[in-house]
Amino acid sequence: MSSLSGSRGAGYVGALPYTDGGGGAEEMARVTANFRQYLMGWGAAERGEGVVDHYRSGLPQAQFNGVVRLRSLDGVEQAVADARTRLAGVPWWWWVGPDSPEGTAAALSGQGVTELGALPLMVAPLDRDLDCGERPAALRIEVVEERRRLTELVRTYSASMGVDPGLEAGLVEIEAGRADNAEIVRLAAVLDDRVVGTTVVMAAHGVAGIFLVHVAEARRRRGVGGALTAAAMRAGRERGMRLAALAASPAGEPLYGRLGFAAVAEYRLFGLPA
Repeated sequence: MSSLSGSRGAGYVGALPYTDGGGGAEEMARVTANFRQYLMGWGAAERGEGVVDHYRSGLPQAQFNGVVRLRSLDGVEQAVADARTRLAGVPWWWWVGPDSPEGTAAALSGQGVTELGALPLMVAPLDRDLDCGERPAALRIEVVEERRRLTELVRTYSASMGVDPGLEAGLVEIEAGRADNAEIVRLAAVLDDRVVGTTVVMAAHGVAGIFLVHVAEARRRRGVGGALTAAAMRAGRERGMRLAALAASPAGEPLYGRLGFAAVAEYRLFGLPA
């Protein structure tokens, strides 16, 4: 859900911290299950698991339509054809992460799918209090519950992402209607009763997945992003999660490193020509 960096290449894997005595593979499975759940929640028009796990919001914005996992490299040609059919008429992304079979990226490239870039997958344990540094004195971090604030939240992250303002109403309806909203905490950074920053926490599978960390352009580099991320981590810990995870934009990666996140893998993103 962020701007893309160039691919970091094969072998970009670090040590995943153990939080419950289990192995790294088990922890990674929880992280990727959290990400799949969040992305699949955008499938207001269609979503399903099968040849490809896919979601379709119906909105003409790539971030809100896509394939989140290829289950097997057997029949990859049919998988690509199936994705084309199910996502016809909307822009979309194909996410290739640690839950896709090894060799998926090469297999997709062999089918004419174009790599768009990569996002580092970063994790941090939720076992300590955070000092997020300086922030505006009047800044408040609020849990978004009422419709007015939800609309402002969507408007703020949409502007940061370059989403067409005409899609705002559709995004609000999808956010409000998600079946997994009981597991979601939406946070707004508020100054002078205006939303100037956003983030969304998916508390599921033992993981606090952190998404849509965005700050209004005029308020960047003033500590708002750090305050939002620290609040998201606290929200996850309060819900009993023991690990936080996020896919970092190039601009956000240094900030997350200062907050204790470490890169352990990556999501590579692909697109198909129209």
